[in-house]
Amino acid sequence: MSYDHLAERLQSVADDLDEIMFDQLREASAERTGRPADDKRLAQARRAIEKAVHLLRGRDPAD
Repeated sequence: MSYDHLAERLQSVADDLDEIMFDQLREASAERTGRPADDKRLAQARRAIEKAVHLLRGRDPAD
C-alpha cells in the first residue's frame, strides 16, 4: 500500500512551518529581539513531520 498522498500532505505542512519560521526569524531580526519564542518548538515539530514523511515513503529517516 502506498502512503504517498499522506506524505505529500505532511510535506505541505512542513513547508508551511518553514514559511512561518522564516517569517518569525525575519521579524525578530528586523526588531533585534533575538530568537523567537516558538522557534525551537516549531523546528522540533518540523523535524517530527519530516521523519513521518520519510517513514511513509518507505525510507529510513536517517538517510
